[in-house]
Amino acid sequence: MVAAVGLCTVDVVQRVETLPAPGEKVQSLSVEVAAGGPATNAAVAVAALGGRVRLSTVLGAHPLARLAAADLSACGVELTDALPTRTDPPPISAVSVRTVDGERTVVAHNAKGVQTPAVIDLTDATALLVDGHHPTLAMHAAREAKNRGIPVVLDAGSWKPVLTDLLPFVDIAACSAAFTSPEPLTTPIVIRTNGANPVTWSTAETTGEVPAKRVTAKDTSGAGDVWHGALTLAVANLARVPTASDLPRLIEYANEAAAIRIQHEGARAWVKPMLDLMP
Repeated sequence: MVAAVGLCTVDVVQRVETLPAPGEKVQSLSVEVAAGGPATNAAVAVAALGGRVRLSTVLGAHPLARLAAADLSACGVELTDALPTRTDPPPISAVSVRTVDGERTVVAHNAKGVQTPAVIDLTDATALLVDGHHPTLAMHAAREAKNRGIPVVLDAGSWKPVLTDLLPFVDIAACSAAFTSPEPLTTPIVIRTNGANPVTWSTAETTGEVPAKRVTAKDTSGAGDVWHGALTLAVANLARVPTASDLPRLIEYANEAAAIRIQHEGARAWVKPMLDLMP
């Protein structure tokens, strides 16, 4: 079972032939509204791949929050809301996807400034994924996971101040190509994705790389999040911190999941095809 802790947004996704220039208006070809955010997209991927997953986040009681909660329920994601009575709107992301190549732009209002209680449910969890949003939740979850011997995976998309305190509890730092750290990462395992280029990995003893699967991209939105979800599910199935010999197989599995996502247009069109990767 995967426990995911982090951001949940309401994503408004529009497909366009061309991305607008400053001051320009364009007509969209389609509109979707779905729950999003790094930990949330990863949780949806875990469920799509046949895993059990519980997402701990902040949504609240606003009508838009109920929309996101309903979407997650339909996707098979268990939800723990740290502030269920919060009346402010949840974080919103406006996503535009260019049809010709799947490239996208994102304008987001994340959860900065939202104060959460230190509550977490790790019942039955065999891996924890944190994305660094909602720092109090992330720190409490990582400490508790470490105490229980549960592997901790960090979705390191960008540097956040909480990472200074969080990284000592992390077993696998799974970083985007754009991620930079003020100091060298000292987590037991460091993995770096790099778009269509090979995924690299390193431990204290050795390094390696795994080629990305070559496919035609139709929609890259959330592909990295799907990758993190698949990787964390593979770690959860091990129920231990991977060894160097495990990593190529786990990364290849995550690469396959990300490749499926980018071949399908839309916020949820990729979910059913994930059944092909179920263990």
